[in-house]
Amino acid sequence: MSPWQQCQGGPNRTEPSAMGHLGNGTGRAAAADSCSAVSVAFPLTMMITGIVGNALAMLLVSRSYRAKESRRKRSFLLCIGSLALTDLLGQLLTSPIVISVYLANRSWDAVDPSGHLCSFFGFSMTVFGLCPLFIASAMAVERTLAIRAPHWYASHMKTRVTKAVLLGIWVTVLAFALLPIAGLGRYALQWPGTWCFISTAGGQLAGSHFFACAFAVLGLLSLVVTVACNLATIEALVSRCRTKGAAPRSSKQWGRITMETLIQLLGIMCVLSACWSPLLIMMLKMIFSHTSFDHCKRFSSEGQSPELHKECNFFLTAVRLASLNQILDPWVYLLLRKILLQKFCQAANAVSKCSNNEWKERSITLSEEIRRPAA
Repeated sequence: MSPWQQCQGGPNRTEPSAMGHLGNGTGRAAAADSCSAVSVAFPLTMMITGIVGNALAMLLVSRSYRAKESRRKRSFLLCIGSLALTDLLGQLLTSPIVISVYLANRSWDAVDPSGHLCSFFGFSMTVFGLCPLFIASAMAVERTLAIRAPHWYASHMKTRVTKAVLLGIWVTVLAFALLPIAGLGRYALQWPGTWCFISTAGGQLAGSHFFACAFAVLGLLSLVVTVACNLATIEALVSRCRTKGAAPRSSKQWGRITMETLIQLLGIMCVLSACWSPLLIMMLKMIFSHTSFDHCKRFSSEGQSPELHKECNFFLTAVRLASLNQILDPWVYLLLRKILLQKFCQAANAVSKCSNNEWKERSITLSEEIRRPAA
């Protein structure tokens, strides 16, 4: 077993001074078994939490989609459901592989002697990394059109259009992730030997750099689009709240629906930015500096470099944050749709200086809507 596959090897290992009492082989084996048991609990917990959250989100979206009062936001619900389905598939396809590698004492070769599983894992990481980012951008654009151009939205934005856009996102990302098969880029085993992703080193250096750079740029562009659209939507909502003090009941109900979906968008946007920005920025930095994280594989107990230690640790943290996105997305939707909605509306009401009478009527309508099981 190579040093980077051992529990005590690599930047996350226990320092030699702390391991001094484990001088014999039995002690080291016991330590490795103990660390392996702790390590496998992390991906196992993530998988269970992600599956439960995404399944619940899909169930609630399905119920809301069938409700008559949700006809105006069915396109948004389709996007939410697609996001939950994408995250669920990502968990089901990647987490069992990681758990198997941990159970094999982090020996990827024992689980995947041919190397084909590594390519599949890297392909899955690419697909289920870009798809949520693109779907979140589509949701942000959809809400911006619904609020800033309601007449055009009502006449042009049908559910079949949303389905076509989502299908286009899936086809585009799948085609992009298959580029290594055509010889442009490649997937390789990454430190600490428990996952595979886009490589920036190897014989096809130029192709690998282009593929990795394209992934990072596309991911960052989708984040920029999401943030820009949400800011435009917020500005439109605040402006509408200030100019329309007394609106018909149907307009107020539409405003409540748009406010609810906006809060969900903001939550998903924050999760996406926090989870993916570190990894995407680090990939670009690594590409432009013509370096890779393959040196983490050669990390050994002799001649430790503090800079290398910090760099490899930050890289692993960034990857884990990106993996958390599949878990946090559905829980953001589940929490923000009821628990935090009323408090956020109160804060938005204070900022926009809406009248007290309008707020009381909106609070009553909101409370009645929350009590409905299909809301």
